[in-house]
Amino acid sequence: MSRKLSGDFQEGMLAGMSKSPSRHRAHGNVMPVADQPGRIEADENVWTRRLVLFLRVMAILSIAKGLYHWAQVTGFVGGEDEAFENQAMAWQASTVYFAVIELVAAVGLWLATPWGAVVWLTTVVSMAVIELMFPGIYGGSLLVVAGEVLMLAAYLALAWMAARERPP
Repeated sequence: MSRKLSGDFQEGMLAGMSKSPSRHRAHGNVMPVADQPGRIEADENVWTRRLVLFLRVMAILSIAKGLYHWAQVTGFVGGEDEAFENQAMAWQASTVYFAVIELVAAVGLWLATPWGAVVWLTTVVSMAVIELMFPGIYGGSLLVVAGEVLMLAAYLALAWMAARERPP
């Protein structure tokens, strides 16, 4: 009886082997690329792509802002009256803080990582708070605050739309 079962098993295996992928190709049963599982359609992740593009643009902007703050620290911008060592301690601390955190945020944004967005949001909120609550440090420009709020709103809108694309 065991020989009968093993013989049946072998016949089943041989029958299964005869249905090789080459037989399907010979009959033209190839799946179109769009129907293949795991293939993403072009319009399926449009908001996610827009969010990543926005994050990359914000990364470039963060690099520029971070390098500008480092230029202030090192003395590449401004005259002798505006030198880093001649500024108030609050201005110096804020400038060093933004010089570091903007570049860290830029790396995270470029990689589109969650921590990059968090660090970037920290820089946006920090700059808005400094401009609004401590106008003596950077001058209290409402234009800077409006720009920060606009970038924050754009990020939140894009993140919301990208999250709606993904199934729960």
